[in-house]
Amino acid sequence: MGFFETILFPFKWVVSWIMWIFHEGFVFLGMDAASGWTWTLSIIGLVIVIRAALIPVFVKQIKAQRGMQSLQPDLKKLQQKYKGKTDQLSRQAMTQEQMALYKKHGTNPFAACLPMLIQMPFFFALFQVLNGISSSNAAGKGQGALSHEAIQQFDEATILGAPLSSSLLHGGGGDGQLAVVILSIVMILAMTASQFITQKQIMSKNMSEEALASPFMKQQKMMLYILPLVFGIGGINFPIGVLIYWTTTNLWTMGQQFFVIRRMPTPGSPAAKAMAERRAKKGLPMVPLLGEKKSETVEPAPVAVKTQRVQPQRKNRKKR
Repeated sequence: MGFFETILFPFKWVVSWIMWIFHEGFVFLGMDAASGWTWTLSIIGLVIVIRAALIPVFVKQIKAQRGMQSLQPDLKKLQQKYKGKTDQLSRQAMTQEQMALYKKHGTNPFAACLPMLIQMPFFFALFQVLNGISSSNAAGKGQGALSHEAIQQFDEATILGAPLSSSLLHGGGGDGQLAVVILSIVMILAMTASQFITQKQIMSKNMSEEALASPFMKQQKMMLYILPLVFGIGGINFPIGVLIYWTTTNLWTMGQQFFVIRRMPTPGSPAAKAMAERRAKKGLPMVPLLGEKKSETVEPAPVAVKTQRVQPQRKNRKKR
């Protein structure tokens, strides 16, 4: 067992165990144990469990991203301060001041990537499990928590005529080859499109003007096109089961971001202004946004209350 496989070994057990639990649950409800739809729903159940467990991490990611956006003006001033200074003392001083800025804003560059980094071991573990289904079945072995019987059922399971363990490059031939090609292409397009739409709506609706003008935004625009392209090219080697997992998790991310943009927008973004307008029409006060400083919260203007002027009363004069 290599170093990479040793690291992924516990993740393979977790991934295969969750899939097995869902599979047994659907079989208990009356579904066919060898059906491709039973295993497809088990993969979707795996996505739901992992993404639901990552919700607290996702909230931290939002705070980190907004912290990174809010410190961009200070970071730009810091870069201008040390512009052209390449000596070691200046670089060290710049690093220290940069770390102080991160601490002040309660963020760091790595926190924004945390959900993706946590997900990757599970993704690679699932890829290894599904990619080794056919070889394990031929050798009479299991995979992680899946017994040889479950492996055999999965290897023979198909969805719309395509085996779940086959990929676009390794369709296995036979009658299901065309179904594998068509379903793989559809899933790859859905996977890349959902990822592109998610990033596009963040950049167009949920970024402040300062963030859009920052150098960091240039990198984001590049990643907008590079990441879907990378996953699209890599998808031709993914088994159908892995494509189902990745497409489902991308759809979850897209829905999650839609909820965040509508309910928890970035301060100063077009989405925040739209939310303020919606609340104003309903006569509701503006609530503090996630990651917003107290000084940034817009206080509602005091409402002038019209009162009638009290007329002075004449004192009754005594008659002479």
